[in-house]
Amino acid sequence: MHGLEITVLLGVAILVGTVLAPRLRVATPLVLLVIGLALGFVPALRSIELPPETVLLLFLPVMLFREAWTTSLRSVRRSLRYIVPMSTLLVVASAFAVAGVATWMGIPWEAALVLGAAVAPPDATAVAALGRLLPPKTFMKLKAESLTNDGTALVLYAIAVALLLGDRITPLQITGMVLVSYVGGATAGIAVAALAFFALRRMRSTLTINLTLVLVPFVAFLIAELIDASGVLAVVFAGLIVAWVSPRITTAISRRAADATWPFGVYLLNGALFVLIGLEVQLVLHEISPSEIGILLLITVAAWAVLFVVRYLFQWLFSPFSRPAAGSSRSLRHRSRMVSTVAGFRGAVSLAIALSVPTMTATGDAVPGRDAIVFVTAGVIVLTLLVQGPLLPAVIRWAKLPRDDAAIEEYELAERTISGAALAALDDLALEHGISDRVRDRARREGYERLELANARAVARQRAAEERDLDELDASRDDSSSMGPVPPGPAVGDERSRRGGDAAPLDGHGASAPGGSSLHRGALDGGTSRSDVPAGESSADRALAGGGLEMLAVSDDIDLTQRSPLLRHREATRLRLAVLDRKREVLLRLRREGTIDDLVARRILAGLDLEEIRARGLERPDD
Repeated sequence: MHGLEITVLLGVAILVGTVLAPRLRVATPLVLLVIGLALGFVPALRSIELPPETVLLLFLPVMLFREAWTTSLRSVRRSLRYIVPMSTLLVVASAFAVAGVATWMGIPWEAALVLGAAVAPPDATAVAALGRLLPPKTFMKLKAESLTNDGTALVLYAIAVALLLGDRITPLQITGMVLVSYVGGATAGIAVAALAFFALRRMRSTLTINLTLVLVPFVAFLIAELIDASGVLAVVFAGLIVAWVSPRITTAISRRAADATWPFGVYLLNGALFVLIGLEVQLVLHEISPSEIGILLLITVAAWAVLFVVRYLFQWLFSPFSRPAAGSSRSLRHRSRMVSTVAGFRGAVSLAIALSVPTMTATGDAVPGRDAIVFVTAGVIVLTLLVQGPLLPAVIRWAKLPRDDAAIEEYELAERTISGAALAALDDLALEHGISDRVRDRARREGYERLELANARAVARQRAAEERDLDELDASRDDSSSMGPVPPGPAVGDERSRRGGDAAPLDGHGASAPGGSSLHRGALDGGTSRSDVPAGESSADRALAGGGLEMLAVSDDIDLTQRSPLLRHREATRLRLAVLDRKREVLLRLRREGTIDDLVARRILAGLDLEEIRARGLERPDD
């Protein structure tokens, strides 16, 4: 088939999968994989092959850069005790365990070690696509592990391929390969991120900024490959660093454009990849002789089971060296390990490693076991996606992991803190930018209304959480009453009435906001009443506050000594931009100090960017 036909076919398959997945209540990647498997029954489509360099050089840099961009650097730092052994020692243990089982079942040792290296690392894109139901902390640890374990797998692959081709590898060479892979990959990523930093800080055009960001993962991958280092680690390091410095060196409109286009582009690449994996499985299946399919299917199931068992046992053995959460029981840690085990999906990187195995040796002979490597790797990918994928939601429900509201609480804290800081600096900002008292007072009123709205939302969420806890207490007491007498304690109704009182709204520094309960009620109602409008405002302002319209040209209440509406609008715009800069500065300080998570800061920053775009207006077309 020609390239255009393949492109249209992939586009239609992604569209069909996107439409069917919500109706079937199945994750979209699983539907796309099944569509690829179904398309593989068409002989003409079976000729479509997935070159390994396509995955490694086209799909992988973009998808890994996006996953690194949306990974919390604070979570990575706090979870290093988990990430380092899981991305290094677990990969080695999984590879050798699979190699041992495959050798026992008839595959040559060298080919079995290549197979182990291929299926050992969980895939970051598969984890990101199928692990959204996981608690945030668990999901972020799994994603960070998947982003960094490919470096270990690729070193193992290089060693195994050298042995498969008859070369001799010394321990010194292995040590050098590991160091070059990790240190070289990290160095390449940091260097490219530094170059991007100095380039982006001089740019103001949305087009040039986003073109530079698109080039970053490819340049990082290229430089790492040129020095025989890990291109995966180079892309991950570059993505983490550029994401951290991005708010200070890019513009609001460029960030909004990137946030709109990158997820769509990555979704298309990810969807096409899952369809192509399904087609590749069918291609491999039809290239294997029927007499070998039975034993290879057994090896596939055995390798998948070994990966499952080794992952669980490794977490159990290393649990004494990790830092358990405060108050976590042994049962809870067991359930958490089970969730992490089921969420260890394999994906495109494994298939790319398997397809990269040479077909011929230096002497011109066929490489022994290559077909088995590709077949078993593709089968393990299908099993992890089609078995563990649908199983994961049920395991999460069974695990009953504690509710994690840390991100919500940090979001509320950050919103109130930056609003309070902006209000505290309002007088200084107005004096610095030459703002009239009238414009400043209106900005102060709007700021307090927004602050009170944030307070009201926080109080409402806390009350909802208390009601949920009390409902669970009711249910547990009902269950216990059927088995025996209920121990004395405060009545649930008394508890509800005791907690039902209004909480005093707080500003960003923990103090009651001026206006007290009246402002609180105004925020809850979504606006202010006429009595909230200061007495010094014009009739036009009073009419707008009351919901009516008044033509300034025929108004008899115009004070010609006041500044014109155009000047007041310009003043309000300058003040609004200064307030947004102040909020952004406080927000980034909270992120830098670790008070709030990177993802929480990014979410609030997106809202601030939208406000800035509304205040400034869109860029000129030539930008």
